[in-house]
Amino acid sequence: MRNSYRFPALLLPFILFLSACAPAPTSPTQQTPQPVTIRLAVIPVIDTLPMFVAEAEGLYTNYGIKVEFIPVASAPERDQLLAAGQADGTLNEALSVMFFNKEKVQMQVVRYGHMASATAGHFFILTSAQSGIDEAVALKGVEIGISEGTIIQYVTDRLLEKQGFSAEEIKSISIPKIPDRMALLGSGELKAAVMPDPLAALAAQQGAKIVLDDTQYPLYGASTISFRKDFIDTNPAALRAFLTAIEEAVTLINNQPQKYSTLLAEKQLVPPPLLASYTIPPFPTMGVPSEAEWRDIQRWAKAKGLLETNLPYAESVTDQYLPTLIMQ
Repeated sequence: MRNSYRFPALLLPFILFLSACAPAPTSPTQQTPQPVTIRLAVIPVIDTLPMFVAEAEGLYTNYGIKVEFIPVASAPERDQLLAAGQADGTLNEALSVMFFNKEKVQMQVVRYGHMASATAGHFFILTSAQSGIDEAVALKGVEIGISEGTIIQYVTDRLLEKQGFSAEEIKSISIPKIPDRMALLGSGELKAAVMPDPLAALAAQQGAKIVLDDTQYPLYGASTISFRKDFIDTNPAALRAFLTAIEEAVTLINNQPQKYSTLLAEKQLVPPPLLASYTIPPFPTMGVPSEAEWRDIQRWAKAKGLLETNLPYAESVTDQYLPTLIMQ
């Protein structure tokens, strides 16, 4: 009987060792964390196409995040959602970020969204068929329909200045809603107006004449992808994953644009009359506005009375979440 207990006793240290090496039971608090959901407020403009391509290609899932799109009809509605914390990021412009950051830093630009290229404009100055104006130089002193205090006014001023216009020769009239601008241009009540792509193409299809675009100066009309600062600080890994997905989507679009034509109709990014003829433009690869670009927009905004003080570039623009920086 004495020997019958010796064998288990010898095994006891080995059994204890194996027990120590065994994985502990998974508790609810140790489960795989849920992917971060990124809420994007989006106006239906061509600039947002990479965001939708990334969704269609499953890139968000591949990079471990979820993206929820919140459709908005206007920039004021978009900005209200961001201010209320009901959206995390959006497609806007550096000027919009400046307005957010007047009192304190609330938003940061993390990437370019879209801009003109040598072959495809982003913003266009058009004249009505009834105006008799078929070149930009004839716009001196002519009222041009714009949305005041926006990137459209900035682009208009800078493009005309490049044509030799003085500040006194640039005249504008505020018509904030694009459908109203198009209707007045079409009827001839408005001699000239500024439109973004692809609505400029629709106005041209209806008889308006394009007299100037931003193909030679693409940075003036560049849109940006921006996020609330508190979201960035709390979810840096999710933001890096999002921008990596966007970069991959841009590459897919630029390599095979025709593949994504169906998204133009599905997401209402192009007016129906243009769907058959519209060519998806190339999208910019990763980058953020330079400090020189930031200062120029800021100088213009101060001259217009839209800003009172200078806003530090480094507080409002960051490139640290771009894919190249995380893959080095």
